[in-house]
Amino acid sequence: MNFEEAKVKAAQLTKELNYHNDRYYNHDDPVISDYEYDAMLRDLENLEAEFPQLVSPTSPTQRVGGNRGEKFSPVTHTVPMESLHDSFSADEIRDFDRKVREVVSDPVYVVEPKFDGLSVSCEYRNGVFSRGSTRGDGVVGEDVTENLMTIKSLPKRLENAPAFLEVRGEVYMSVETFERIVSEQENNGEKPFKNPRNAAAGSLRQKDARITARRNLDIFVFNIQAVEGETFTNHSQTLDYLTEMGFPTATYYTCETVDEVLEEIERIDTHRGDLPCDIDGAVVKVNRLSDRALLGSTAKFPRWAEAYKYPPEEKETELLDIEINVGRTGALTPVGIFNPVLLAGTTVSRATLHNEDFIAERDIHIGDTVLIRKAGEIIPEVLSVSKHAENGIPFAFPEFCPSCGSKIIREEGEAAVRCTNTDCPAQLLRHLIHFVSRDAMDIDGMGPAVLEQLLNQGMIKSFSDLYRLEPEPLSQLDRMGIKSAQNLIDAVEKSKSAEIYRLVYALGIRHIGEKAAKLLCEHFLSIDALFTASVEEISAIDGYGAIMAESVADYFSLDATRALIDELRSLGVEMKPLQAKKKEGIFLGKTFVLTGTLPTMSRKEASVLIEQNGGKTSSSVSKKTDYVLAGEEAGSKLTKAQSLGITIISEADLLNMIEE
Repeated sequence: MNFEEAKVKAAQLTKELNYHNDRYYNHDDPVISDYEYDAMLRDLENLEAEFPQLVSPTSPTQRVGGNRGEKFSPVTHTVPMESLHDSFSADEIRDFDRKVREVVSDPVYVVEPKFDGLSVSCEYRNGVFSRGSTRGDGVVGEDVTENLMTIKSLPKRLENAPAFLEVRGEVYMSVETFERIVSEQENNGEKPFKNPRNAAAGSLRQKDARITARRNLDIFVFNIQAVEGETFTNHSQTLDYLTEMGFPTATYYTCETVDEVLEEIERIDTHRGDLPCDIDGAVVKVNRLSDRALLGSTAKFPRWAEAYKYPPEEKETELLDIEINVGRTGALTPVGIFNPVLLAGTTVSRATLHNEDFIAERDIHIGDTVLIRKAGEIIPEVLSVSKHAENGIPFAFPEFCPSCGSKIIREEGEAAVRCTNTDCPAQLLRHLIHFVSRDAMDIDGMGPAVLEQLLNQGMIKSFSDLYRLEPEPLSQLDRMGIKSAQNLIDAVEKSKSAEIYRLVYALGIRHIGEKAAKLLCEHFLSIDALFTASVEEISAIDGYGAIMAESVADYFSLDATRALIDELRSLGVEMKPLQAKKKEGIFLGKTFVLTGTLPTMSRKEASVLIEQNGGKTSSSVSKKTDYVLAGEEAGSKLTKAQSLGITIISEADLLNMIEE
């Protein structure tokens, strides 16, 4: 490859890596695996090694992590939070050892599991947890102190602590918690998290710490970044010290030769399924701190540490059958049943096949030998067919719902096939889970396990039956005494006065989320008005399209819907009309975009103020934007607004406009 060809290839790799870097670090929503990303980065590193003139400070090979987002205050790290260089083979680990020995003699190594989570810094002053931050770009991260306070395993106060201590750790979500949350998301028809790493990152970077608290995050601490009043000679001493101070730390192993290192890497790989969390490799670190000082760092990596990344484990197995599951929205999901196979430490016998198109594109037949792996080391997925069975049976979707026997349909432009019966028993549990959820009717304590028992006992058969429950029969359920039963009845009673948009959202109308339900109820004010609303009238709501409008009109045209609403009303569900949304004010017809941190109010508070005065807010800047309300650390939205000549205002300007 000549220089010009290398330049084109490097530019292409840089563009792709920047895109995937942004998806991973800033949106917690990757579209390729870590292994695929690492391989792409290695290709760019090799090109830059062959053509050094291609290296630039902005290259993905020279930068750490992502950027600091707009949701949190910036934190400049006193000690840079460096990334690690990756190895993918024993030869590369031997090469790392050779480079270390060129600088220091007789190095001793510490080998630890490499946790797949979100890297954070935690600061303690006089033993009290004072601040926590994400890695960000390695130099500047985000202040997530309040969210880190919700992690029970992170000490908030240390005994016999130094005046200042800064530690580095990895926030993670356990496999058990991840699987529970994904199950709840699937039951509610929500987009499930892809893997525990993204679930942990997305949970920690929530603006509302109460959401973080519900995600049950955990942490492993693996390094002392800075300390006053204590002296250490080895990294292993610092890990022992952290353990004594009450921090959760992982088991580590010291090795004197590179062969011992490789044996330990293999041992961790063999037993990684025993850990409560996901790991994607092992980390090899020089133990003596004086040796680390001699080795130093590159612009991005320490020369005294190396990460060994395990490749995604893939195995072949026989597809024994395909089952059909019916979800809350009526979507029929095919699930492959396999000859059980050990994969990444656990036995896999089932995996989703997503939809009809997925099966057709891969030409999957029952009896085929298929190649499977665990996406993110957790969720089994089918990659391809390795070999068609001689008498393989082509799979065809059923014409009728396997749960209730109703006709199924596939609407134009959709991948999902759906059951048309809203009373389908298979959908009922998932509908009920959604109905009682926090953003819907918010019936505290009415979780999936309780609902499943109620259904199995025949105590409920519809939403309305929830309002017929009595304490005595409830108290007979597993893990439900009379006091818990009464608390649950009180929560049901409290839900009767929920705002009307919560009820509309709770009904589970297709395409209608919480915000759409609120817009609907602000426009039509009462539930009765919705029974006579036409598609045209609903389409007139700002933010509604034809599909959403048709979905609402179809739902409220059903006799079953009328009967359900009448029944809920007779049982005391209030359905209080909302007040009409203000249609006048100084900002009537004006669109605002908010960016940055405002001096005295949150962006949500500012949005409410704008809407109360007739305006509306949008998440993106366009030619239709009238004002951009900008605070400190305003980002790309401000830049775009300036390029379009849109009026930029401050919080003070906004308040003055309202006063005038």
